[in-house]
Amino acid sequence: MSGIEVPTFPKIEARTHANGSGEVTINGTSYPIETTTLEDARAAILARVAETAGKMQRPVRVTTTGPDGEWPLIVHPDGSVEADDSLPANPAPVEEPEPEPEPAPAPIDSVPAPAAAPVAPAPVAPAQAAPDGNAWVRQAPVPAPEYPSRREARQSFLTQEQIEEPATQGWRGTLTRFGIRMSPNDSERAERSDVLAVSQHWPGPRTIAVVNGKGGAGKTPTTVLLAAVFARHGGAGVLTWDNNQTRGTLGWRTEQGPHEATLLDLLPQVDRLLSTGAQSADLAHFVHHQTRDRFDVLRSKPMALAHEQRVEPSDVDAIHAVAAKYYRLIFIDSGNDESDPMWLRMIDHTDQLVVATTTRDDHAEAGALLLEALAERDAGSAELARDAVVIVNQADPKSTPAELARVADGYRSLAREAVTVPHDPAMVDGVLRFGSLRPDTQRAWLAAGAAVARGL
Repeated sequence: MSGIEVPTFPKIEARTHANGSGEVTINGTSYPIETTTLEDARAAILARVAETAGKMQRPVRVTTTGPDGEWPLIVHPDGSVEADDSLPANPAPVEEPEPEPEPAPAPIDSVPAPAAAPVAPAPVAPAQAAPDGNAWVRQAPVPAPEYPSRREARQSFLTQEQIEEPATQGWRGTLTRFGIRMSPNDSERAERSDVLAVSQHWPGPRTIAVVNGKGGAGKTPTTVLLAAVFARHGGAGVLTWDNNQTRGTLGWRTEQGPHEATLLDLLPQVDRLLSTGAQSADLAHFVHHQTRDRFDVLRSKPMALAHEQRVEPSDVDAIHAVAAKYYRLIFIDSGNDESDPMWLRMIDHTDQLVVATTTRDDHAEAGALLLEALAERDAGSAELARDAVVIVNQADPKSTPAELARVADGYRSLAREAVTVPHDPAMVDGVLRFGSLRPDTQRAWLAAGAAVARGL
């Protein structure tokens, strides 16, 4: 066999006769073959077996028996055939021609007969070649060539070259506004590429978990500003969710709606919100819409003690089911306890992992240890760790670009991508708003969002 692992099911046997008849037996069901020659019988049998392989969508084994012996074969869905070397063949024995009898010697005392004309010796029949089973392979039907359809061969009248939009930034953008069309530079092209990445709508909801086992590592700002990037460029349908047992601060860093509802108020309404009669506007009773950045916030209740708002893994499942029904992107701001069943259940729902850290050594080390622990948890968690995106935030204004680069470089062997965000006073305290950031900070968060999008 050619290295292909072929199951033995279904059991297929075939028999041919020299007069062109035969039969195929598939799992005990016999299909007679009636042709006029042995070659036609082989072709008909292979066509029947190839049809079975096509229905199974994989190669099948068949044992053939005929005048040339018994041969195990593998038949592919496209009709091609190869010898099955994993099973022994049993060729038919070669029949040797019988030797001609020698004439008896004439009696000594007889009168010699007159000399006759010399007679040419009878031709000796060539020895029959041993059967090798290749007749079946040669008999395999050749797949018909595929020709393009008229639609594929014809060039569409609607096909046209995509024309790049002119520059809008820098001196090139200035000349464009004066009527001199200028192409964008590499920096503007890179920004357009990142905008395109975060503007996509993926089939089905996507869940992004922002994690780090140390408090103050920047999980909440990362959650808020990533959500703002995707919502501003890709439109509505973005939710941030505070999945924290111990005083999650997502609600403190975002705009409050006309109510004080939290996930504790949503949980009793899960069945109603998942019913066919529920409407998306019903969620406005429980989430807080960000009027400038266009995403919604599902708050925890930081004023309550942890034991007063204990959320079980089944509650995480319920909340995620509601979120996935009404939102296309779900950003989860996680707590610090990686052993909490609520935290672990969040990981089970995650499609893209984001590690938030600052330039502080303890924050960076905690994030790295988390990735190493996930790599040993199970196969799904290990894949999340390998494809993680690390966002290094310069929270300390005294840290240097070299420190940012050092931490990012240290993560590149652990994660798929590591990006950096410069210090910005608008990220230190109070409500986070994307529009309040400096232009270079906004550009850095756009690049971070594009890195996340590449994993969705």
